[in-house]
Amino acid sequence: MVERTTIAERIRRWVIGRARSPTEPGIFHTMSLTAFLAWVGLGSDGISSSCYGPEEAFVALGEHTYLAIILALMTMATVFIISASYTQIIERFPTGGGGYLVASKLLNPYLGMIAGCALVVDYVLTITISVASGADAVFSFLPPEWQPYKLYAAFGALLLLMILNLRGIRESVTPLVPIFLTFMVTHVFAIVYTILTHTSRIPTVLQATRMEWQGSVQEIGLLGVFFLLLHAYSLGGGTYTGIEAVSNAMSILREPRVETGRRTMLYMALSLAFIAGGLILAYLLYGLHPIEGKTLNAVLFERVAAATGGRWLVILALLSEAFILLVAAQTGFLGGPRVLAAMALDNWMPKRFALLSERLVTQNGILLMSGASFALMWISRGSVHFLVILYSINVFLTFTLSQLGMVRHWWQVRHRYDRWWSKLMINGLGLLITSFILIMVIIVKFHEGAWLTLLVTSSLIVVSLLVHRHYENTMKLLRRLDALLTASLPAGTSTSGVAVPEPQPHENTAVLLVNGFNGLGLHTLFSVLRTFRDHFRNFIFIQVGTIDAGRFKGVEEIENLRQTVVADLRKYVELMRAHGYYAESRYAIGIDVVEEIEKLAEQITEQYPNSVFFASQLVFPHETMWTRLLHNYTAFAIQKRLYPRGIPVLILPIRV
Repeated sequence: MVERTTIAERIRRWVIGRARSPTEPGIFHTMSLTAFLAWVGLGSDGISSSCYGPEEAFVALGEHTYLAIILALMTMATVFIISASYTQIIERFPTGGGGYLVASKLLNPYLGMIAGCALVVDYVLTITISVASGADAVFSFLPPEWQPYKLYAAFGALLLLMILNLRGIRESVTPLVPIFLTFMVTHVFAIVYTILTHTSRIPTVLQATRMEWQGSVQEIGLLGVFFLLLHAYSLGGGTYTGIEAVSNAMSILREPRVETGRRTMLYMALSLAFIAGGLILAYLLYGLHPIEGKTLNAVLFERVAAATGGRWLVILALLSEAFILLVAAQTGFLGGPRVLAAMALDNWMPKRFALLSERLVTQNGILLMSGASFALMWISRGSVHFLVILYSINVFLTFTLSQLGMVRHWWQVRHRYDRWWSKLMINGLGLLITSFILIMVIIVKFHEGAWLTLLVTSSLIVVSLLVHRHYENTMKLLRRLDALLTASLPAGTSTSGVAVPEPQPHENTAVLLVNGFNGLGLHTLFSVLRTFRDHFRNFIFIQVGTIDAGRFKGVEEIENLRQTVVADLRKYVELMRAHGYYAESRYAIGIDVVEEIEKLAEQITEQYPNSVFFASQLVFPHETMWTRLLHNYTAFAIQKRLYPRGIPVLILPIRV
């Protein structure tokens, strides 16, 4: 049969790309990222924060600018400590999950849920603030009369990133490589040039730093200097956002994943520490001060360009900053849907967020992140000042919970590892640093509007609790159904010594759609036997093993799924054969249940023309939008797909 494609389907295929098969040879290798591409796709969030993080910290020093050397060292040390602690998380959780999985497994599932909600909100903010900041940078070069179009340009950038991510992971990262490399080259050049041309001043700067320290201690006291440094240090906390992205997205890294993850973390740590610390030092060496309408980075590049005679450097560097901020939004698109998928698999979010699209991406998560970012961009009107206030709180909440979980883990397993204390020390330092920054950021930003971030996160936590309670109640009812129906199974289901009936292709055939050997499948089977007594002579059981985000981690996971499906179907077949009926099974492994059922149905009806398909559907006492959101209606979709082909489908209700 030749399939006809509509114009809409052709456009969709052109925009998103051809469908991919999860069982296609080499698919995991094709879609995975090397350490270099992961550094680009996941490290851009942290690298882009150097566009504003170091500046916020440096400006917070006020007149005590020579303390910037200490601040730069603190910043670089923090990057390495947090990176080292997350490297240990990668080794402990090689399949990914990041802060959500760490807190869930090592602390408590409810604390894991809180970490997951915080990460989802933070990733939405990452996308929105990165796109808005990039639009600001680009439009600073354009004529003032173009400003009214800036918001629409931001929407266009969001739409482009959404399409790239719907096409697939690798295709969304590869086009960003030139932008990322341009940013790195221009900024490394500016920092190295500044240090080399000011080498003769370094002894003077060190002497001035010592005198500044002594003078500041006399002026505001040792405790005052300490708090001044800590205040500036905490305001630069945005510099460290994005470090956790690798641990969240381990499933997209190339095998061996742990080694690729370690290498990616090393690239991120070295590049971020050098650029963040180097920029603070460069501000100091040039004696820069804020200028209205310009960032400190813009002022720095103007100084470097004036000395080298390369005006092109300013334009190239600032344009690369503008676009690296757009690249940073990619981290949100890579990390956010994966956190949603992990939470959906644990019943904290609707199950549909764990499903894969035909391009093998978590499409529903990408669309949700895009929609939330569009809404936030519209509400804020693309104001970076407003978005900055909301940013960075949640990521440090997740940081803190992750480090606490790892500290607890190393303490619990201390008798099994000789060097447990060194690992405990790394995560312990990470815990102290991230919890301090979290407290300081909340105190400093709360009254400026950060309460809104906490309110949104709290609302998402409440939604997660409601979703979890609904799924748990439904599972209890289904487990009760399992127990009742399993207990009512006739004794002696073994086929040993029993003559297997021959198939009768032209007799009435019942085709039952099942999803595991459980109460739902048995309920459907018993209902057919009770309603259509002796009407069917053949029974065929079909099941689709759904590859979701939890299964799409490697060939081994898919093979385990296949074996589980085959084992479940065998139980149904043995049950019916033991009672004198002919029975067989068919199965498929894929991402779209309806599509796979349609293929199986065509094969079955060719061999058994008098087939009737049976499916079951959960029915709740009160059907609401809430139940429709949390449960699929696959049975009706199958019925709608098979009816035009003349294949009868009966849906049996199951009240819960």
